[in-house]
Amino acid sequence: MKIAGVDIGNSTTEVALADVAVAGAPPRFLASSRVSTTGIKGTVANIPGVRRALEAAVERAGLKISDIDLVLLNEATPVIGDIAMETITETIITESSMIGHNPNSPGGLGIGVGETVRVGDLDIVAPGRAVIVVIPRSHDFERAASAIGAALGRGVDVQGAIVQGDDGVLIANRLSKVLPIVDEVHLIDQVPLGMLAAVEVADHGQSIQQLSNPYGIATLFQLTSQETAMIIPIAKALIGLRSAVVVRTPAGDVQTRRIPAGSLRLIGQHRTVVAPMDGGADAIMDALAQAAPLQDVAGEPGTNVGGMVERVRHTMSGVTGKPANTIAIRDVLAVDCLVPQRVAGGLAQEFSMENAVGLAAMVNTDKLLMEQLASALHREIGVPVELGGVEANMAILGTLTTPGIDVPLAILDLGAGSTDAAILQRGQPVRSMHLAGAGDMVTMLIQRELDLPGAPESDVAEQIKRHPLAKVESLFHIRHEDNSVRFFKEPLDPSLFGRVALITRDGLTPIPTHHPIDRIRTVRREAKRRVFVRNALRALSAVAPGGNIRALQFVAVVGGSGLDFEVARMLTDILAPHGIVIGTANIRGELGPINAVATGLVLSWVERATTGGGNG
Repeated sequence: MKIAGVDIGNSTTEVALADVAVAGAPPRFLASSRVSTTGIKGTVANIPGVRRALEAAVERAGLKISDIDLVLLNEATPVIGDIAMETITETIITESSMIGHNPNSPGGLGIGVGETVRVGDLDIVAPGRAVIVVIPRSHDFERAASAIGAALGRGVDVQGAIVQGDDGVLIANRLSKVLPIVDEVHLIDQVPLGMLAAVEVADHGQSIQQLSNPYGIATLFQLTSQETAMIIPIAKALIGLRSAVVVRTPAGDVQTRRIPAGSLRLIGQHRTVVAPMDGGADAIMDALAQAAPLQDVAGEPGTNVGGMVERVRHTMSGVTGKPANTIAIRDVLAVDCLVPQRVAGGLAQEFSMENAVGLAAMVNTDKLLMEQLASALHREIGVPVELGGVEANMAILGTLTTPGIDVPLAILDLGAGSTDAAILQRGQPVRSMHLAGAGDMVTMLIQRELDLPGAPESDVAEQIKRHPLAKVESLFHIRHEDNSVRFFKEPLDPSLFGRVALITRDGLTPIPTHHPIDRIRTVRREAKRRVFVRNALRALSAVAPGGNIRALQFVAVVGGSGLDFEVARMLTDILAPHGIVIGTANIRGELGPINAVATGLVLSWVERATTGGGNG
């Protein structure tokens, strides 16, 4: 008898195909497969993905779908996750008082202070006067360099320049004096003239020091202590940049303001707690703990978070046919992060790192959807289809095929949309917990914090999550993110030189970003800690005896995110000091952490058939 266990997940659909010779005999597994899930988990939109997964499995086994005698589906309550990002601080410029950005080619080096003057007016500037030259695109680099050179020859104290085009290097190369030149300032007409300004350009690989320090700005502009306190947002917005301009205008102001980010109303079984988004992730998660067990969540109308909550409800309403007001959100995960945002009022498309909160929500629906899916799949493939068992129970059965594992056993199922935990103890039913937030949220955090192209246009953030990094330092060697060096006999592609790249199975893949390797690595690892590690601790605490993680003995990581090259080590660092044996499962001794539920479905059917509880 040919049996296929099918695990439909949020991101992937997995199949375990087995042959059961006689009732009670251990199954002989023939093949496995894994494809992308189509549609929302647990709906009829999954059928094309299930069919592809079955076709891939039977092809590997030399069979056809019609050779299968029974298909078993996991009895998972369908889960939909949605993610929102709320920016809760904003840097605003009025009266053109700051320009700070990282153009590709600032010219010169150092710092200069002087009054802003248009390049066409240099010939009337008195000798000895300190000036910062403002150069519109109408003045090409040769004319601009000639005018500055002539002014320097007359004794004008030219301290630096602000350029609209990208000619900073070309102008700097034609001057006898090294000057800081910031270019690519698109709104050059809004730079105020006749005002005291400071221009700073750092060396390659360096960042500015004076203008990113409030006391440095105070020194240059001779500010009072009260004025120094007011320019702290300027320094904050310029940290980490290679070039910057600060212009002191009488009416100018730079401020950091808090944006009304909305609030969440967490409706618990016994109490309701309101958590403002601008209080940050910790405040939201504290409120969630106070409201537990959570019954539903409402978002403040007219805000991003309110829109996200309603979007989750309406999406599920569309696939279930139920009224949106009957769809309940059962869990949320909030994560603090810093995201680059365009500075309001800026002149050069400059960005500032602003505080934000990412939010994932999860909705559980009823078993009816899975039954509808089973019936529709039967009509599609002409093979009997049954619901084979609760997902958490099946995952533990599959995980028990890992060599060296025994009961009592806890599993962590790290998927794309949710983090699940379950525990099996002798003589006791399986306890499980499903939480919002997993691999997709990690990808979103990486994408937002590094300002990368988002899906579906690009999957750069997803690839950064999955692969280690290296810096191509020459055509014959790379430096890995752990600082080890690898040499090559044949030269690398010249287009890789000096780039940060991902180490994939297909070779080195350059990343389309100017961020250094340390920054990318830090963002990637912090995103995983905030989501995977935090949710792992939440989930294990919920299923551990008495809520005490120390009571656990064996923990196995399963699921697609269990393939991650560094998550298991992060979890080991957290749990090993408690005496817990934790590692990545190896389903059936060969598949690694994937296929646990699909394998468990087959094993569960065989067990029921042996005891007379199945249809075998």
